[in-house]
Amino acid sequence: MLRFFKILSILEGILLLGLLVITMPLKYYYDNPVPNQWLGMAHGILFIAYVILAFMVGRKLKWSVKSLLIVLVCSVIPFGTFWMDAKYIEPELR
Repeated sequence: MLRFFKILSILEGILLLGLLVITMPLKYYYDNPVPNQWLGMAHGILFIAYVILAFMVGRKLKWSVKSLLIVLVCSVIPFGTFWMDAKYIEPELR
């Protein structure tokens, strides 16, 4: 489950960056909303899975409420999931 959460968090982070850097400019500067719709839907699905898995992994690893909140907030901050992976998941996999 931990490896799956690691992969999911990295994919979620990549999609968030893709939304912000690629599809939002396409939508607002070039009037092309289609890539934003597709990437936005994929990001939304991965975000929901990330939150559910964060609770499951947090329970398994006995995270404090503070740690769980940090992990959840990292999902909405650009590059946050990459930092979270290095701080909370990678040490557990070693």
